[in-house]
Amino acid sequence: MTHTKSMDESEARAYISKHNEQAYTLLDVRQPYEYEQEHIPGAILIPLAQLPEQFGTLQPELPTLVYCSVGNRSRVASQFLIGRGFKEVYSLKGGILAWSGGLATGAIDSGMRYLKGDESTEEIIILAYGMEDGLGSFYAAMAKEHKDEQTRGLLEKLSSAEDNHKQRLFEVYKKLNTSIHDQSDFESKVVSQAMEGGLTSEEFVNQYSYTLGTVRDVLITAMVIETQALDLYLRYAEKLREGEPKNILYNLAEEEKRHLKELGDILDKQR
Repeated sequence: MTHTKSMDESEARAYISKHNEQAYTLLDVRQPYEYEQEHIPGAILIPLAQLPEQFGTLQPELPTLVYCSVGNRSRVASQFLIGRGFKEVYSLKGGILAWSGGLATGAIDSGMRYLKGDESTEEIIILAYGMEDGLGSFYAAMAKEHKDEQTRGLLEKLSSAEDNHKQRLFEVYKKLNTSIHDQSDFESKVVSQAMEGGLTSEEFVNQYSYTLGTVRDVLITAMVIETQALDLYLRYAEKLREGEPKNILYNLAEEEKRHLKELGDILDKQR
């Protein structure tokens, strides 16, 4: 998987000053209320949760500079756009906080591991299963930490959905590898409780606990990971020949879109 490019604040300012506004796209992937509070002049707003449905309104032939608050959402949005055929995409390091002179805190790169791009269908299923396993554990752990009833209910719902995704992926894998019949045997082929980037869910929560202290932090982190899952499913569904594995991945992608919308709707209420 291609690594995303980035620009720091000074590079982005220089780029914008040297180019006509019609020669590039400046994309804000935060929530509407964040955009209303402050945004870079000329920026188009498409919240991350809506990007899978609205990226077609953008011009993939133009260079695209993406930003958010500190860089998490813009990084995964950039990766998503590259996967959809956008040729030149940059993520603004430090987000609008760096642009406005503030000091961004937290991890700019959420630590998610990039794929090589030459995986077999079986390897794709294993990677997707590992991601779903870690994501489900992350949601379950976060649901126990937060008292907000609506957010906790959504996180529990998402955790259950990831278990369902795992079962469907296992059923596909059994048809690709007829030597595997038992799900526990299959799980021995994936890193137990692994999150993208090689972190277990417990390690992930501990490492980023200082960025997951509020409901808003948890929701943004979940949106970043959901977008990564959506991107993985779309990339590899496009690579596969017609058949059940391809259809399963497309169906999972549609479910991730719904998850993103639900997360975005709740995030809008966290002002």
